Amino acid sequence: MGLILLLALSGLQLSHFAWLHEHRAWVATVPYRVMLFAVAPAFFLFSQPLLRLPVLPQVRPALAWHALPLVVSVFVAEEWALRSAFLLGAGYLLWLARRLYELRRERAHFQLEMMLLGTVFVIAVGVSVLGLAQSALPGKTFFSLYAISIGLAFLLVQLTLGLRPRLSIEVREAVQTVYATSTLTNVDCDAVLEKLKCLMEKDRIYVDPELSLPGLAERIGLSSHQLSELMNTRLGKGFSRYLREQRIGAAKTMLLNEPSASVLSVGLSVGFTSQSNFYEAFREIEGMPPGQYRKLNAGTRAA
Repeated sequence: MGLILLLALSGLQLSHFAWLHEHRAWVATVPYRVMLFAVAPAFFLFSQPLLRLPVLPQVRPALAWHALPLVVSVFVAEEWALRSAFLLGAGYLLWLARRLYELRRERAHFQLEMMLLGTVFVIAVGVSVLGLAQSALPGKTFFSLYAISIGLAFLLVQLTLGLRPRLSIEVREAVQTVYATSTLTNVDCDAVLEKLKCLMEKDRIYVDPELSLPGLAERIGLSSHQLSELMNTRLGKGFSRYLREQRIGAAKTMLLNEPSASVLSVGLSVGFTSQSNFYEAFREIEGMPPGQYRKLNAGTRAA
């Protein structure tokens, strides 16, 4: 679905370029209408795993209805195509707004990301309004604005993923906690958290590159879902974020206390499987690469 979405948006941008710069009326063709109608349902299906729990098998056949707009687009008259497509998009935007509202309890963990993605949402709403009023805009103004909006949305999404590469995983973990019935009713959460702290600080189990949520949950005596819920509700973060923070904390200590150790050896010794993964996580959590952190704190020994 993500690939279909990218192809549809790329096709729209190519058509806009052909119309605005080459005066080729690709925006008046059937393929353009199909791509126009494909954006909203493709985005919906692409977002499903991120914004809600996995769809049950018996519900999956209903998803085929999302292909209906593509079939209808072939028969929609050209003068009604833009209005119809943007009305369809507005309906999907309302769905997205409701899903995001349901995640309001978790928004404190994703403030910057939600702000950037919220800007994309505002852009989408603005384009929908422009689409409904397209006939009132002079010349090629609408298509110019539409092309700019798509480009700006791409940029903002790229910035969001650049700031937090594992955003989708962390949001999915939070979503599972939001929608699920609590499984911690008979769990001594404080005792479990103390055991988790001991495993990390004394046993240093985070150095195991194969450490997973099910593996950690088994050592603590919980199910995977119970541990995930506990981390999200009591620690305010998912397993993947928690594990990276533990590893980066240990890496910071090694970088300062072992100045002769290479950055790569430090990353591998705390559980990362490659230099790129180590650098990505370090930048995400500390805002700078590990080498720069070591230089800025040279002469300081970590506890």
